[in-house]
Amino acid sequence: QVQLVESGGGLVQPGGSLRLSCAASGSFFSIDGMGWYRQAPGKQRELVAYIRDSDTTMYTDSVKGRFTISRDNAKNTLTLQMNSLKPEDTAVYYCNARLLRYYYDRPLDYWGQGTQVTVSS
Repeated sequence: QVQLVESGGGLVQPGGSLRLSCAASGSFFSIDGMGWYRQAPGKQRELVAYIRDSDTTMYTDSVKGRFTISRDNAKNTLTLQMNSLKPEDTAVYYCNARLLRYYYDRPLDYWGQGTQVTVSS
């Protein structure tokens, strides 16, 4: 059983910062990539930031220069540092991991339960 557990969400004023963390646990062979997605009320889930095994990163345009994604491969953890937060960043943030349960497996996506981020004065 693979589990992704997020932490670090909360309420912050515009211009403030939050740090989200995600820890992957359970039995698996390897992680191809990890990312953060978010879903605001009434909107579709969108990709925020992604980091591949090679440490290649990508960001959606609206967070470039403000958010930084990083991972610790030894600990199977993922972090999203969010600075200069705006009200439009308000959403439930989900951790995603594309991983192989076994060496002969094809990669599958796993999701955390989500953590609420609210940016409001």
